[in-house]
Amino acid sequence: MFFLTRDALSVHSCKMQNRTEFFVNATSPQSFSVIIKVCVVIPLFCIFLCCIAVMLQIFASHRQFLDTSRYVLFAHMLINDTLQILSSVLLFLCVMGQVKFPLLFCVPLLYVSTGTFQNTTLILAAMSLERYVAIFYPLHRPAYWHSDRIWIIILPLWLISFMFPIIEFFIGKQNPTVDVLSSNMLCKATIINSSKSQGMYRFAVNVLFFAVVGVIILFTYVRILLETRKLQQDRASVSKAMNTVLLHGFQLLLCMLAFTHPISETLTVLNTNWLAEDIAFFNYFCFILMPRFLSPLIYGFRDQSLRKHIGKRFLCCSKEDKSLLKYRFRFQSSMNCLLCRS
Repeated sequence: MFFLTRDALSVHSCKMQNRTEFFVNATSPQSFSVIIKVCVVIPLFCIFLCCIAVMLQIFASHRQFLDTSRYVLFAHMLINDTLQILSSVLLFLCVMGQVKFPLLFCVPLLYVSTGTFQNTTLILAAMSLERYVAIFYPLHRPAYWHSDRIWIIILPLWLISFMFPIIEFFIGKQNPTVDVLSSNMLCKATIINSSKSQGMYRFAVNVLFFAVVGVIILFTYVRILLETRKLQQDRASVSKAMNTVLLHGFQLLLCMLAFTHPISETLTVLNTNWLAEDIAFFNYFCFILMPRFLSPLIYGFRDQSLRKHIGKRFLCCSKEDKSLLKYRFRFQSSMNCLLCRS
């Protein structure tokens, strides 16, 4: 027989107590709510990534898309929205798990999330202007609107959208007690950029971005609408361009749903007894995450050429799965026959 000493017994009892506390915390209502939220977000995020990967693979493998400036801009929007959703979901998981880490790792995540959020609106404006140029200058299109020179327009969009978050970060007064490497904190924009001046600056920049882009989309839509009344020929392509610009306006409205967060939060507090964490998740899922999921997918699946290639991709995958199942069934049946003979 083995006899446990008093120290061994105390260590054993501490371990058992820690395990009990772990299982109690894991099965608590709050932990169960966190698990449900994560299980809702992660599958949607994976579906979104699969669709984006399919569309980007189609762009890379077909020269006709790379030679069209509209599709090049759309590919950049897909990359931008993927970075935005990826950083947003990582921040969401960190907040849900109450993960605290140094400011050095938190600031880049917030920087990418904010910059890509603003860059989406600029890309939508560029796509609307591209339709305007294609209708009004079909033969004498400016050089920088060609597919091989479109980077001249895309590069300033990325620089402008990522310049404003840097200014916002340096506007606020930094706490001298916070160490960049050793001070751990929750990675939230309201904690990092918490001063009133930063809040006012952020609000002014967002209003400026969406106002300018809204005016550009409205201008291009009205101009193309007036052009359809003048032209007797090629009305189909002009009306198609008008519908495309209208779709960009709808995508802009989806992005603007993020600004309804204070109103929806107030209405939810008044009409429900939800916890603050549940209200924050509801607003994040409905007004930030879902519009970002839907905006590029609606545009991608609406396009006839792109939709045709996407359908072929999924048909090929389903045929490969069916053929694999047939080979597996034949292999199993042959093995069963061999076993029966033996």
